[in-house]
Amino acid sequence: MDFLRRIDRDAERWLLLVFYVMLVITMAIEVLRREIFSFSSIWGEEIVRYSFIYLAWIGAAAAVKERAHIRIDVLMHYLGPRPKALLYIFGDLVMFGVAVIALYWSYESVHISAKFGSVTDGLRISKVWFLMAVPLGFALIIVRLIQSLIRDIHHLRTGKPVFEGDTLFE
Repeated sequence: MDFLRRIDRDAERWLLLVFYVMLVITMAIEVLRREIFSFSSIWGEEIVRYSFIYLAWIGAAAAVKERAHIRIDVLMHYLGPRPKALLYIFGDLVMFGVAVIALYWSYESVHISAKFGSVTDGLRISKVWFLMAVPLGFALIIVRLIQSLIRDIHHLRTGKPVFEGDTLFE
């Protein structure tokens, strides 16, 4: 059980770290190769591109978990705990609906790629591995939204202030 809690707490952080390090190291190697040897590879550019795509989708799930998406919350400062919780629940439900629809439609490109066996130009690896970033990201977002909804409904029932995440500016 402790292992599952650690995965729940740190999974996105570790995945983000892995993809970020892979992106930075590959980009540094490619810059050095281009500047010193006047030679670059197509596989380096692909690794950077696909690492960035995974970073974006995993980061979106992490932002949902921490309620760190950009939002205009001027109105929230004037609301009491109950209306604020209801507004967050409504926002999460709308985002949940969008994420379910996006998950469904994003899986279509993965299915077509698998059906026809398309591969990347440089790495010659099945594009399915890279196209899965979008459905995987939406699946993670859905999981985090369900957790957020459960937490917010619990806070609404117990009268606790709703979790608002950290603010960038005051």
